[in-house]
Amino acid sequence: MKLSAPLYILKHQARVLSRAEKIPLHAALNRIANREGFTAWSLLAARSSAKDASATLFSELRPGNLLLLAARAGQGKTLLAVGLTVEAMNRGNRAAFFTLDFTNSDVARCFQTVGNGMEAFGDRIMIDTSDAISADYIVERLASAPRGMCIVVDYLQLLDQDRNKPTLAEQVAVLKRFARERSSIIVCLSQIDRNFDSASERFPQRADVRLPNPLDLTLFDKACFLTRGKMQLS
Repeated sequence: MKLSAPLYILKHQARVLSRAEKIPLHAALNRIANREGFTAWSLLAARSSAKDASATLFSELRPGNLLLLAARAGQGKTLLAVGLTVEAMNRGNRAAFFTLDFTNSDVARCFQTVGNGMEAFGDRIMIDTSDAISADYIVERLASAPRGMCIVVDYLQLLDQDRNKPTLAEQVAVLKRFARERSSIIVCLSQIDRNFDSASERFPQRADVRLPNPLDLTLFDKACFLTRGKMQLS
C-alpha cells in the first residue's frame, strides 16, 4: 500500500485540516490516515517507518534471542513483527509466523502493508493459524526447519488460554531453549495492561505487561516496547 505523499506532507495536510475544520490534530491525523487506507494514524506511522524500525531492531538481535515485543492495541507491534520476518528473509533466512489471533488473510494484509506481499517470499515464510499452537506445537512444526529462523508468536497471553496446554511459564521456557538450540530469533508479541495510559509520555515497561497467569519476564533476553509511533529496546 503506497502512500499518496511523504509522511511529512501528510502531517502538514493534517495540520491544515485541523485549523480549517477546527478539530483536534489527532482527529485530523486519523482522517488523513483513513484516506490513505489505514484505520488510525498510528498504523500509518508504523507502516511508514516499518522498514527502518525493523532493520534497526533486527540489528540489535542475535541468534538465540527470545524477544518480548509489547504494546497497546493499534501501536504497530504486529507490523513491526512482520517487518522483522521480512528483514530476516531479505538476509537469506527463513521465517515463521504462528498466530492464535489473526487469520491467514489478516497476516497477508500485514505483509502487504509493510510493503512486501507474502508471495514474494515463496516457501521461505510459514504461516500457521492453528488453534493448537503452543510452544510444543511450534517445536514440533519446526523440527526439520533450518537453523537461524525468525519466528513470531502471536500472542503471548493466548498460549495457555486453553487449560489443556502447559502453563505460560513452561511454554516460554521451551521457546527460550528452542531459540538457543536452533540459533533462531523468537519474537513473542504481548499485550500491555489496559491500566497503562498510552497517552502518557513514558514507554510501557515489563511491569506493564498484561499477565493473567504468572510468568518470569526475565526469561526474555530483550524487550521492545512501542508507543505513539516510537520504539524502545531494553
